[in-house]
Amino acid sequence: MMQATVRGAKRVVIFVAGVVLLLVGAVLLVLPGPGIVVIFLGLVVLGAEFAWARHWLRRLRIWARRTRRRARSWRERRRQERRS
Repeated sequence: MMQATVRGAKRVVIFVAGVVLLLVGAVLLVLPGPGIVVIFLGLVVLGAEFAWARHWLRRLRIWARRTRRRARSWRERRRQERRS
């Protein structure tokens, strides 16, 4: 019985911490600050206990990889244009 209580308390603490990080990250998207990074951290915390958070974390990672690829491609095109 004690283990169930401890596990439930742990889930509540993880949920509250993750949601707080997500909310702060959402606010930092509008205000100056690292909003995407804080949202990523919130999903990492929530992903420790919840499958839906792991799903969104995977989607965020895919989005970040695509964005990084596009930025590198754009930068390479700019370098080639300058050389011409």
